[in-house]
Amino acid sequence: MHSELPAAPGTRMPEHRVAISERGSFAFATCSCGWYAPARRSRDLARREGAGHLAENGVTSD
Repeated sequence: MHSELPAAPGTRMPEHRVAISERGSFAFATCSCGWYAPARRSRDLARREGAGHLAENGVTSD
């Protein structure tokens, strides 16, 4: 798996960007930091889990 850890000390971690993807009848949330949620049949639940991940990491929507 590809890592997005900083190459050198003092560099910033990547921002959290959540995307909702679909595979067949399942939807799942993934983040640019490497976090991911389990596949769900409910797209709304996948979106809420992604929003929850952002909230846990202090990311606010404008």
